[in-house]
Amino acid sequence: MPDCKLLGHYLKDRRGKLDPESFGISPRRRRTPGLRREEVAQRANVSATWYTWLEQGRGGSPSAEVLDRLAQALRLSAVEREHLFLLAQQRPPQARYRQDEQVSKQLQRVLDSLERSPALIRTATWDIVAWNDAARAVLKDYTLMAVPQRNIMRILFTDPHVREKMINWQADAASAVAAFRAEVIRAGALEQVKELVEELSESSTEFSRFWQSYDVQHQGEGVKHARHPLVGDLAFEYSSFTLDGQPDLGLVIYTPANAEYRSKVDRILDLWRQNRHAG
Repeated sequence: MPDCKLLGHYLKDRRGKLDPESFGISPRRRRTPGLRREEVAQRANVSATWYTWLEQGRGGSPSAEVLDRLAQALRLSAVEREHLFLLAQQRPPQARYRQDEQVSKQLQRVLDSLERSPALIRTATWDIVAWNDAARAVLKDYTLMAVPQRNIMRILFTDPHVREKMINWQADAASAVAAFRAEVIRAGALEQVKELVEELSESSTEFSRFWQSYDVQHQGEGVKHARHPLVGDLAFEYSSFTLDGQPDLGLVIYTPANAEYRSKVDRILDLWRQNRHAG
């Protein structure tokens, strides 16, 4: 059962930390900081009496719609809004996909520090939004692609060169679609990928079959086997991480599975850098 008293304490604390002037309210003649209960209730379109009961721990469990209005009225951040739902309903709020996720300079430096490990950052719709040099050299040079083409699903099912490099393409592609479906649903982004799914279903019988199977799985971690034209067979251990504070961004790192494969990646990187400088 939700802890109504803890919910009440949280609402009262958030209310007390609001600046009345930012709402166009004069702070004069106020004995306590923050907004008054009736002001929050008015902004959330709930009765002042019921909101008072909530803060006193006897208002019951608000609906998701009311919690959203309270979150807006109290100007809660994304993490504060999630905490509000957990206190009131013991579950996070329904996923709301945010398309404009930004990769910070600090996060890009993390990618760049992984000199031997191809690494990239993707959105919940599997658009690739950041990468390092190892990814450009070993996987694909995303800088040479138009932005709409930088999507893992589109690359996987429309680029024959990528398909040729993947030794276990059928199994890897099926797993990728299952992870893609799970991620899209979790993020509430099904509408955002509708056109992509329709496009790939029409152009690829394999994608259509995998998508219609309704399989789901976490990307998690595992091993990928590839064949590179310069060095032959490669194996990478991959790990996928959700970024704290940016749940619609995922970091994927491919680490060479042993010393032999690390040496091969070094050769690929050396040749790639030589060709880049020569060009």
